[in-house]
Amino acid sequence: MEVKPVTRNQCAPFILGIHYAKRWPSISYAFGLFDKSELVGVVTYGAPPSRHLQVGCCKDSPDSVIELNRLCLKYNRKNEASRLISGSLKLLPPLIVVSYADTSHGHSGGVYRAANFYYAGWTDMDRKTARLDYIVDGGRHSRDAFRNGIGAESKTVRRKPKAKYWTVTGSKKQKEALKKEMLWPSISWKEFPVPSEHKQLKL
Repeated sequence: MEVKPVTRNQCAPFILGIHYAKRWPSISYAFGLFDKSELVGVVTYGAPPSRHLQVGCCKDSPDSVIELNRLCLKYNRKNEASRLISGSLKLLPPLIVVSYADTSHGHSGGVYRAANFYYAGWTDMDRKTARLDYIVDGGRHSRDAFRNGIGAESKTVRRKPKAKYWTVTGSKKQKEALKKEMLWPSISWKEFPVPSEHKQLKL
């Protein structure tokens, strides 16, 4: 198997047809896993949707922070995901790469751990109370929409956390420099597993 750059058109069946989000993210780099001539998986990287996230990761060089925002596999055979991720990281310039595992879709980030990412806990890990989503007629609305009168019959559900992972790319020297700039922690996922229910942990 071989990992190499792919085009937007090559990514389309995977991102729009296989990935649960069914929508395009911001894409700066895209790579595919080829089994001989067959494209069996794609991974994409792009600017995170929030500038605040970039600054929160690397205050002095926020533009060096990029997100692994889609990972899609045709067959999802053993080791294909970690092989695709690891191979694509070697093709990236020096960057801090972050990614999230969405627990609401049953993911905890095992594929990132297999690719030697650092684990940084989960979203809202330092909050005393959980974030809530407002559900109206089967659809999700913001708190503001609820306050504006949309949700008279709404119900609230706890927003499930996302596990946070990160790594760095480049030469050994470049990786060491980027690791020093990264503000996210590296902690033990066994000691601090992603919770099924919200709780606060003091590190």
